[in-house]
Amino acid sequence: MSTQSPLFRLCSSASLRLRGEYSSSPKIGYNKSSKRGWVFSSSRRAAVASVGPSVVRTASHALFSLFFPDDCRICAQPLREVTRIPVCRKCLRDPQPLSAEFFCVSCRTPFQNAFPLDAEGRCALCRGGLRGFDAAYCFGSYEGTLRELIHLYKYGRIQTLSQPLADLLASALPLEERFDAVTAVPLHWRKQWQRGFNQSELLARAIARRRGIPVVRALRRARSTQTQAGLSNTARRRNVAGAFQCRKGARTLAGQRVLLIDDVMTTGSTAASCARALKQAGVAKVVLLTLARVDRRLDAGKGQTMVLGGEEVS
Repeated sequence: MSTQSPLFRLCSSASLRLRGEYSSSPKIGYNKSSKRGWVFSSSRRAAVASVGPSVVRTASHALFSLFFPDDCRICAQPLREVTRIPVCRKCLRDPQPLSAEFFCVSCRTPFQNAFPLDAEGRCALCRGGLRGFDAAYCFGSYEGTLRELIHLYKYGRIQTLSQPLADLLASALPLEERFDAVTAVPLHWRKQWQRGFNQSELLARAIARRRGIPVVRALRRARSTQTQAGLSNTARRRNVAGAFQCRKGARTLAGQRVLLIDDVMTTGSTAASCARALKQAGVAKVVLLTLARVDRRLDAGKGQTMVLGGEEVS
């Protein structure tokens, strides 16, 4: 590296500054049991990525500060703990469960009043059999901190967020519900290659471990689909119709109860298409579980239509 380069000067300056700070600080003891790993923290002591001689520590801290954030990605407050997740505890605890006085007993869609529901408490889509899945659960509304966490996880590619998000997901699923397998809504291979992972599959693995049931890659996306943003409900259903197919191994799920995992539910068109493919393969029951769903009551309250980017198919 050239001694005139900006990166060299920045590293040298940080190293000299930190060397001066550490010279007046208590010596940090060497702990043989310490585990190395990438961490996020604003603490000077915690920010040392590895243990060793003072020069190594200060140089490591300089490089660490350059390439790793030390503030919460949601609220921008300094992180005070050693963590592999760049989000503070307060923001991780901030999302609240979705609550509604009126909702469909099958798909759990919230409504402002009981008018859209029949005597059994089902909405028009569930009465008409357009959902495909037998029931749906979600943790919260797709807004505020929960939406920011999902975006950071999915688009920011912070895969370590899968564990705290899986905690929220698990809390939305009734303990009395029993399943034989878990599967995730698949991404098109090109989308997964670009992102590097399937966010729904990581969540599915976490839920499967908690329930002690297998994860099965039962579905594949047969074709790439147009983004759902801006499409009407009818156009959304047409867009994903036939887009999902069961893999050959899915035949082993015949007669079983399958939990289908996705991150966000907008209209449910994507999940419905997946559920129909699973039913065609002989699956007896399909239950959808998502982190968040678009709450149409918010649209009605604002008197406008809200377009949220079609996350359910990305």
